[in-house]
Amino acid sequence: MPERTRQPGQPPEVFELAGHPVRWLLLNELSWSDRRVRELVSALGEPQPLVSYHLGKLRSAGVVVARQSAFDRRDSYYSLDLEYYGRLLADAGAALHPALRLTSPPRAPTRRPARRPQVLFLCTGNSARSQIAEALLHELSDGTVGAFSAGSRPKPLHANAIRVMRERGIDISGHRPKHLDTVVRRRFDQVISLCDRVREVCPELPGDPQTSHWSIPDPAAEPGDDLDTYPAFQRVAAELETRIRFLLHRIADRPPESGATSASSPQADACG
Repeated sequence: MPERTRQPGQPPEVFELAGHPVRWLLLNELSWSDRRVRELVSALGEPQPLVSYHLGKLRSAGVVVARQSAFDRRDSYYSLDLEYYGRLLADAGAALHPALRLTSPPRAPTRRPARRPQVLFLCTGNSARSQIAEALLHELSDGTVGAFSAGSRPKPLHANAIRVMRERGIDISGHRPKHLDTVVRRRFDQVISLCDRVREVCPELPGDPQTSHWSIPDPAAEPGDDLDTYPAFQRVAAELETRIRFLLHRIADRPPESGATSASSPQADACG
């Protein structure tokens, strides 16, 4: 979505968006995890109409998107498009001086974690989204992050998941789906749910891991055969790759001695 045309002397839109205290708090909250309105209301301690109004402003600008919940279709999850917001920031710097143009998208983090963090991705079937995320995190971190995945109702690995990763030079054909029960005793630094349904059934995990939720549609739920649904797998893999590149900066920025911590929002449950 292109930035709207600015009048002479008008500051870049990104500053107007982030300059309001409520919108700044919303941007911070959504930079960690996708949230429902009631969770944002609780986290900010502001009335629901005010939160919804400012969410609407962020959505109109294209920096926040809403997706219908796969668990409760009367509800929606809101997420921050970090990549687009980064482009707005880059353009805003250049509007003041060409030397201030920021790098967008961000480069890979230069600082490596002092120890090997452990990250768990969860979805219902562990047949596509979480398997793709596990493989991408392992690849993009050069193995410096321990990547795992599991599901509440495991299903065989989807052929399109194998195919879309093969396009990226990553072979996951030997991966096997794993049940959530197989990881409930492991200690993770971060647990990320990718499925609205699994978020509702995820048990508490030991070590108080930081939790986040990425509300990503199930590509296998698209109508049609494997050929028809393949573009949905490509979109999911692309979104996961973008989110994981940003996640690596979160991981690299953590203090070396810090243990697992809970998510920033008081509404965070066991799986984000």
